[in-house]
Amino acid sequence: PKNLTFWRFGATITKKQRRVYMADKKSSIDIKKLTFLGVLTAIVVVLQLAGSFIRFGTFSISLVLVPIVIGVAICGKGAGAWLGLVFGLMVFASGDATLFLQIHPFGTVVTVLLKGILCGLLAGVAYDLVAKLNRYVAVLVAALVCPLVNTGIFLIGSRLFFYEAISSWASDKGVGVVAYMFLFYPLYARFGGGKRAIKVMFKHLFK
Repeated sequence: PKNLTFWRFGATITKKQRRVYMADKKSSIDIKKLTFLGVLTAIVVVLQLAGSFIRFGTFSISLVLVPIVIGVAICGKGAGAWLGLVFGLMVFASGDATLFLQIHPFGTVVTVLLKGILCGLLAGVAYDLVAKLNRYVAVLVAALVCPLVNTGIFLIGSRLFFYEAISSWASDKGVGVVAYMFLFYPLYARFGGGKRAIKVMFKHLFK
């Protein structure tokens, strides 16, 4: 019947009232998610600009990914992609990509933004798939997928756009490309890049 009623909180309401109630409830949940997403966005910005976390070369791969995983679990894969985009933009704002921008501007922009967006998006996809079985396991899977995608795309981008430069740097140090990427280059980036950074780096290494 058109005026069918149901019992909730001790009162009978019509179908129309029920629809209004459910719409208001959904709107309230959406507002809470947007508010929480705003908080996570601010955390991503602070973590990236603060620079007080583990790095891979000049790119952040550790603590800044934590709010992305949290956003994925609570707000969905769309939020993960957004937070990843913010992460990528903050890489540029913090100056972490300066050296690569000097070598290949287009490749740097593509690599930085793509790795950020996809690490959040694919972590969200992984979470959604596993959450059907167990939400706690899904969080762990998302926490693994996020840094793997982030680092993997960085390595692919390095191979496509910066391999010649990295090979040249590695040759100058008398080491292989892999050893340079995981040892010399992270230390070089840690001390700010440039000729002065090399001197400071070796001073710390061999003092």
